[in-house]
Amino acid sequence: MSKRSRLHTVLCELLGCEYPIMLAGMGGTTRVTTPELVAAVSNAGGFGVLGAISRDPENIRQCVGQIRQLTDRPFGIDIAVPASLAESGPTWEATERRIASEYPRHVAFVQELIVKFGLPTVQPKPGLIFGSRAGDQVKAVLEERVPLLAVALGDPTWVVPLAHEVGTRVLGMAGSVPNALRQKQAGVDIIVAQGSEAGGHTGRISTFPLLPAVVDAVAPTPVVAAGGIADGRGLVAALALGAVGAWVGSAFLAAEESGVPPAHWEQIAGGTAEDFTLSRAYTGKPSRGYRNVVKEAWESSALGPLPMPLQSVLMKPLVDAAIEAGRWDLVLNPAGQVAGSIKERRPARQIFEQMVAEAEKVLDAHSHPLTGDQRH
Repeated sequence: MSKRSRLHTVLCELLGCEYPIMLAGMGGTTRVTTPELVAAVSNAGGFGVLGAISRDPENIRQCVGQIRQLTDRPFGIDIAVPASLAESGPTWEATERRIASEYPRHVAFVQELIVKFGLPTVQPKPGLIFGSRAGDQVKAVLEERVPLLAVALGDPTWVVPLAHEVGTRVLGMAGSVPNALRQKQAGVDIIVAQGSEAGGHTGRISTFPLLPAVVDAVAPTPVVAAGGIADGRGLVAALALGAVGAWVGSAFLAAEESGVPPAHWEQIAGGTAEDFTLSRAYTGKPSRGYRNVVKEAWESSALGPLPMPLQSVLMKPLVDAAIEAGRWDLVLNPAGQVAGSIKERRPARQIFEQMVAEAEKVLDAHSHPLTGDQRH
């Protein structure tokens, strides 16, 4: 039997992994967390999570099957269960008609950008309205008996009893203490305290002030840290602030198994921390990603963001046209500020093992008592 790592925490006990490092379930347009990436992280001793916000239930089931072909270790699925959504039509087309009727200036803004950038006219591609099939997505995850359901955005209150009934644990995200307390009240098993440095949808409080405040507020519920953690030093810092592990996204954008488009990888590799900015342009919620001219145009427009899911429906014609034209520079590239220090692509296992080795080296250097291995 192998010796237990000094990084072993209660998170490892809860999730059945060797190290307290979770792959953040990055979803959205580019579906960065592929089944191959999820399996690679789990096989390395961490806990892989598939970002499935934009995946329909049938695709979620397919991905679960693919992951299980690649690993026999536990993993999770990340979806959104929005606490509130603006009323949308019964179909994607009906929602577009509503936006055109009620928000003509917003529609004109998008059409002007399509013309300005010389994008082609593309056949509309109706998509999955954000949050509209949350119930079906949850059903798919639970019927597949996935070990963990991560609710990346929203209120998991109704999800928790259904998940616990089939033995699935639930993880909730929080960007503030009040939100963390709501997650605790909902009965989630794990709370991720995500600082504003993080990529994708995020809050307004940075990781260092947020994490210990959440840990104290929701004790004894275990808290995982997110935002600005891309190496072993960050992992140890999170443990020092009371976390039982780390939710790591941007570091794994560099994984060879990730689905990050080549053009987006070039932005990440060439970027600095200042290049990863917040904007409501693409979804209506604050989301951090690489700066681009679409975000700049939105900030200059003086238009207010439409409530979820209307903003993402509004922007989809522009996004579809940009992808058709190969203009990935116009498509949201979600990444955290720490992505500014990531410069090379490697296999996920190498990224993971380097993080573990560096964390253990930090513990050695400081004779750190965090994990109970005190040296005198």
